[in-house]
Amino acid sequence: MTTVVDNETDLIRRAQADDANAFCSLAERYARRIYLLAFHYCRNAQDAEDLSQEVWLKAYQALAGFRSDSSFYTWLRRITINTFLNHQRSSSFRQQAQTTVIELIDSGSATVFESRSVSAETVYNKVLFESVMNALAELTPSQRLMFLLRHYEGMSYDEIAAAMNCSSGTIKKGVWRAISKLRAKLDTENDEAESLTRLAAEC
Repeated sequence: MTTVVDNETDLIRRAQADDANAFCSLAERYARRIYLLAFHYCRNAQDAEDLSQEVWLKAYQALAGFRSDSSFYTWLRRITINTFLNHQRSSSFRQQAQTTVIELIDSGSATVFESRSVSAETVYNKVLFESVMNALAELTPSQRLMFLLRHYEGMSYDEIAAAMNCSSGTIKKGVWRAISKLRAKLDTENDEAESLTRLAAEC
C-alpha cells in the first residue's frame, strides 16, 4: 500500500497551482498559532477571528509570489505583522472582551492549554499565564506586538525591526518598556517577572 505524505513544499506547489485543498491543509498547520497571536495582540476573540481571516485571505492572494527564500511560516508571519499594523492604523479595536483564558478553554474556541493531569504546578502555571495575558492589555498595541514577537514568536530584535520598519534600538526600548509595565502590573520581583515572560513564550 502506498502512503502519500503531504510535505509542506508539495502543498505550497499545489496551492500555487490553485489547489484549494492544498491551501486548506497549509492553513490547518498554522491556524491555531496565527489565531493565538492575534488574540494575545488584540485581546478580543471576534477581532482575533477577523484578523486571522484577513491574514489567510492575504496569504491566499499573495501565494503565487512566494519564492521559498524563507520558510512558509516566516513568510506568513510577515503578512500577519503587516495585517496587525494596518489594522492598528486604520481602526480601533473593540473594548477588551471579558472572556477569560479559562472560558476559552471550556468553549473550545482556542485551546491554550493541552489536556493533562491536573497538578498544583499546572494550576499555578495557568494562573500565572492568565495574569500575563491580562497584563498585556495594559500595553499599547505597538508594545504588545513587540513583546509577543520577541517572547511568543522568539524573533530577534533585528528581525522585529525589519518587520515593523523601525530600528532595533526602538524595538529594544519597546520590549523593555513592555516588560517594565508587566512587572509593575503584576507586582513581582525581577526574577519572577523574567520567569513569567518565559512562561508566556512557552504556552
